[in-house]
This record gives sequence, structure tokens and C-alpha cells, in this order.
Amino acid sequence: MDPTQPSATPDFLNHDRPPVPHLTVPRGVQPFHLAEKPVRGRLVRLGPLADALLTRHDMPAPVTALLGQALALTAGLAAALKFQGSFSLQAKGDGPVGMLLADCTEAGALRGYARAEAGTLAGDGPAGAAALLGKGYLAFTVDQGAEMERYQGIIGIEGDSLAEMTGHYFATSEQLASRVWLAAAPTPAGWRASALILERVAGQGGVGPELDEAAQQDAWETALALAGTITEAELLDDALSGERLLHRLFHAEGLAVDRPRPLSYGCRCSRSRLASVLAGFGTEDLDHMAENGDITMTCEFCNLGFRFARDEVRAAGAG
Repeated sequence: MDPTQPSATPDFLNHDRPPVPHLTVPRGVQPFHLAEKPVRGRLVRLGPLADALLTRHDMPAPVTALLGQALALTAGLAAALKFQGSFSLQAKGDGPVGMLLADCTEAGALRGYARAEAGTLAGDGPAGAAALLGKGYLAFTVDQGAEMERYQGIIGIEGDSLAEMTGHYFATSEQLASRVWLAAAPTPAGWRASALILERVAGQGGVGPELDEAAQQDAWETALALAGTITEAELLDDALSGERLLHRLFHAEGLAVDRPRPLSYGCRCSRSRLASVLAGFGTEDLDHMAENGDITMTCEFCNLGFRFARDEVRAAGAG
């Protein structure tokens, strides 16, 4: 049974997963740290998951690349947090890409979309994150459900790339020394996306007692210099494992890899979810949505249309 189509099962009871890829990357996020040094990080490799997520929409290559970077970044940031629910990155601006959204659950279910103005990205249009997003804001949100307080950090968009924008947020809002490298591009195997995130550990946790502040700063700057040698080709190369890549970068600095975390195709749409959205509209709005007796709602993440018979949808406040 296709859950995108009307059926004998009441809509509010139809929780079936729509026909989207069942795909998991077992080692999607590889956390690591440098022994006795104030440095920790995560290497994110989406592998074939990137292509599955990014090709749900037909978008210009610069927009697809920006969304791929956002997905990899969101997965890497979420992996450092302890939460139950979802962690999201959202950018809203006045540029051709008015909305950029990626979110990841505590289990690594990943989804995202970019909303671009049709016709504004043809030919030699803007390609960088700053030009695509324009002026606006960047928000990082931890949502643990209605019974838990939501945490959100918001800052104005500053920087040419999504990596620079993220660095500005952490330096300004979280006062955390960090550096981010992002890559997303089409390859012979399809779209790939990756992120390398480095953070300087605050305080003395895990830092060798012989390291004074000057030595800790030197260790941090050394890690940054080594990470700066990474190339986009290395980040996106399926044949180069995450462990091998990290070894190339940090083998002389006491590299210790931690347990990897899986990432999966994470659109959470269902007929019941969309039916509950429709239930919030009035009769006039529902009638306006209907075409030939049906209302079609399209999930912005997986780009699947769910069809509802208008005469079976009850308006808000209807008896």
C-alpha cells in the first residue's frame, strides 16, 4: 500500500513510511581526539547518503552543494551533543536561497532542503554561500519535544562560506575556539558531502598536566595547521576511509579515534503527520487547496506528494 495515496485506513492512523530510500552509513561520523591535547573533532563522510538526500530535488549545482555542506555540518555538530529529539541548522536570508534547513536526530537520521527562487540561479549566477543566502540569520536549534525547553542560538550571517559563518557563530555566541572544513560536490559515484570539525577543549579535561597554556595553544595551532592540509578530493573520496584520512593528518599528534556513529536517510514525513497539518486549516482554505476533488501536500524534505480526498478532510472547528 502506498501511504501517499488515499486508502481505507484513516489518515490519522496511517504512519507508514513513504517510498524513500532505506539507507544507513554505519560510520558516517567518526569522533576523535588528540591524546593529552586540548583538541577534539569529528570527521563526517555521508557517502551514498549524500546522493540519496540531495537528488530528491532538481536544484542548481551551487544550491545542491550548499545543502550538502549543511547536511554534513549538521551531522557533525549533532554528534557532539547529548539530546533526545533533533538538532537543526537553519539559514534565512534575502538572497536567491531564501531558506536552508538541515536537521539530525540523536540517532543520526538526517534530512534537509533548500528553497531557491526559480530563475534566479541560471547561467553565471552566484555560487558561494554568502551570495546565495544574502543578508539574514543563521540559527542552531536543539528541539527535544513539547515538554522540554528548546535551545536556540541565532546570529547574523557573517562570512563568505558556510564554514566561516559557523565559525563566526561559535566564536561570538558560544565563545568556543573551533574550525570547520566543508565539501560537497558531484563525483563519478554521485553527490558526496563531508565535514571536518575541530574544537579546542575548554579547561583541563583530558589535557596532559605538563601542558601549560602556551603549550596548549601551540597544540591547538598545530592541529589547525595539519587539518588545513586536507583537500576536497580527500574529503569526498569513498576509497579513502575516515580512519586513514585522520591518520594522515594527526598520526604524530596522539590521534585516538572514538566509536563511530551511523547516519541514515531521515525524512520523518507520514500521512498522519500531514493529515494533522491539514486539520488546522479552515473550510475556505481547504477548498482553495483542492484540485479536482483532491488536496496534494508535498513534503519539502523528500519531495513526495501525499494526496488527500477533499471530502474526507475535516476543517478546523468543524463539528
